[in-house]
Formats: sequence, structure tokens, C-alpha cells
Amino acid sequence: MTEELLVRARSGDEDAFRELTEPHRRELHVHCYRIVGSVQDAEDLVQETLLAAWRGLATFEERSPVRAWLYRIATNRCLNAMRDSTRRPQPNPPVALPAPTRRADPVWLQPYPDVLLDDIPDHAPGPESRYEAREATELAFIAALQHLPPRQRAVLVLRDVLGYRTAEVAAMLDVSEVSVKSGLQRARATLRTHLPDDASRAPAPNSARERELAGRFAEAMARADIAGLVDLLTADAWLRMPPEPHEYQGHAAIAAFLDGGAMGRGTPLHVVPTRANTQPAFGCYLPTPPARIARAYGLLVLTLDGDGISALTWFADTSVFPHFGLPRTFPT
Repeated sequence: MTEELLVRARSGDEDAFRELTEPHRRELHVHCYRIVGSVQDAEDLVQETLLAAWRGLATFEERSPVRAWLYRIATNRCLNAMRDSTRRPQPNPPVALPAPTRRADPVWLQPYPDVLLDDIPDHAPGPESRYEAREATELAFIAALQHLPPRQRAVLVLRDVLGYRTAEVAAMLDVSEVSVKSGLQRARATLRTHLPDDASRAPAPNSARERELAGRFAEAMARADIAGLVDLLTADAWLRMPPEPHEYQGHAAIAAFLDGGAMGRGTPLHVVPTRANTQPAFGCYLPTPPARIARAYGLLVLTLDGDGISALTWFADTSVFPHFGLPRTFPT
């Protein structure tokens, strides 16, 4: 069937080309997101990948499956994009905030809508993989990836997430196997310094325990109950807001941050539940009286650990709302 589609596509049949490539579109989108950390950039890069594949059909030698060929194109498109620093806005450190627990290296990152993970073909990763699909989409993992140099990032995703062999990764990136092995070793070492030390004890997605914690959080947000919010946190919880470098850890630091934000707004935020990176999340809206309209204000992702929330990640970039099916405004 694939051979027949290739013959038709090479003759200029666009329907055959779509039939050949469409089954891989969503997984290519997740792949690009892992490398570049942006939902919109991932969409653009998938479009570029498919256009390059259409134009390059004549040179496809069929020494690898179509899926691997598309991954090769997509990965190299991602590396080319990351060389263009103008694609990334520079952090603009907020003012009038409490002193942070620490200032981390700025990391460009957007949340990824769970709805885009639906219906991705179940391609079991190769024997070289180290991470399950869910683990490799969680926010902590994606954030840790963004600390790696671009080529190391690509090597680790291809090898440890997708399970491609060293020789296959070397062919995809047009480098030697020695280069892949050394890059992978350095990437793994760096990744370990940015991932949580303990194995995740998060409740299963959409479980009763997850729904209970997320529901209690939403109720506290609706009441602007800072004490109630903090009570849901683990003792060593973090609050982060990429790409800003400010990070807050612990009840006192997070409470001071949340209290300052609540006082500045003067009104509780309206929250709409959603999911991002396989984790519970909320679209947050700021009411604007007397217009009786709430406007998109930010997106908050919860990282759960056991019976508490171990991290709050705030994204002020509301351009991602349409990807989550969230409106920019709604009547209060």
C-alpha cells in the first residue's frame, strides 16, 4: 500500500501524499514541540516538514520507513529554527514582586494541550527508549529539555524518547555515531540536574484523586483564598513562570507571591478547567467591571505529587488559549 501511495504521490497526486503523511502529523507535532517548546512553532515546523517532504519525494530512497524519513526532516527543521534567535521573545522581568527564592536561567516554554495528544497512533518506542510517552510529555520533562543545546536536545529525544538506534540517529542528523554517543551522554547528565530527584507520585490522569485536588484548587482560586491554596501545596512546592527567571519555593514565598498578585488585581480570577502536558490546568480570566467581561489573563498548570501540588507553572502568554479551545473573553 505504501509503495502504491509513493508512486502516486511522486506523480503529483496530492491526495496520495496526504494519505501517506497524515497518520504521522500529530506525532510529528509533539516531536517538534518537545524540541522547540512552543505549540505554535511546532505547528509551523510540521507544515514546513510536509512541504519539504512533498518537494523531496523524488530523492526519498526508501532505505528507511516514511515515518523515520519524516522525523529526519522535522528534526532538522527544528534545529534550523532554533538557530534563529528572533523566534524567541526575551524575558521581561516583572517589577514589584517579592524577592524570588532563586533566579533560574530563562527558558522559553509554552504548555501543550492534551486534546492534541488524542488519537496519536500507538507507535511503541524502540528498545533504546528510556521514557514512557506520558512522562516525555509532562511539563517538567519538556522544561528540562529546553536547558539542553539544540543538537543534544534532538539526540536525546530521538534516542531516549522515540527509541531510534544510535546509527539511525546519526543518519538523521548527518553526524557520526561517536558524536551521537558523546552528545547523548552529556544530554543525559544535564537532564538529570533539571528533573525532580524522586519518581513522580502523581495521581493517574483524570482519576478521582486528581479531580479532587484540582477541584479544591479551583474553589480556592474562585474565593481568592490564598491560605486555602497554600494548604494544598507540598512543603517544598515551586512556583515558576517561564520565560521569566523568577522562581519561588515553599509556602511562605509562594503565599507572598500569590497575595501580591491578588492585591494588585483587586478581584478573584475566573478559572476554566483544561489539561496541559497530561496535567490538570486552568485558563485564568480577569473580570473587567463594569463591562461584565472576563479577559484571558494566563494559563496555570498544576503538577501533583501524592496528596498535594508540588508545582504551579504560570504562563502569561494567552496566545495559546485557542489551542486549548479557550475563548479570549466571556461574559461574567
